Amino acid sequence: MAATYDFPSDLLAGQEELRQVQAELSTLLKRLPWSVEPVDGFSDDTGWRRVERPASPGWTDDEQAEVEKLRRREHELVVFVSTHRYWTELTGADRVRARSRLKHAHENPPEGTEQSP
Repeated sequence: MAATYDFPSDLLAGQEELRQVQAELSTLLKRLPWSVEPVDGFSDDTGWRRVERPASPGWTDDEQAEVEKLRRREHELVVFVSTHRYWTELTGADRVRARSRLKHAHENPPEGTEQSP
């Protein structure tokens, strides 16, 4: 039977916010042009595979600020979660298993609660 961990609520909340911030950042980066600065498109077929990029208008100041804000919050949350006092209660492989379980805690709602469809 798999071990269960009694994660503190602040650690669970920090991990959940981290997951949300990472998803938001990923979505934003996929939507933005490939280059932060305006740059002409190019095509290069001298390597082992052809590489092509369209011209990029670059990111606006607001887009750059939003990416920076999300990256800064992501960093804060990573530090909070990874240095939480809870981890001092565990050692070795048990700490590794608990950390992995925490990353997936949002997938398994607590018993007695229903999961939304």
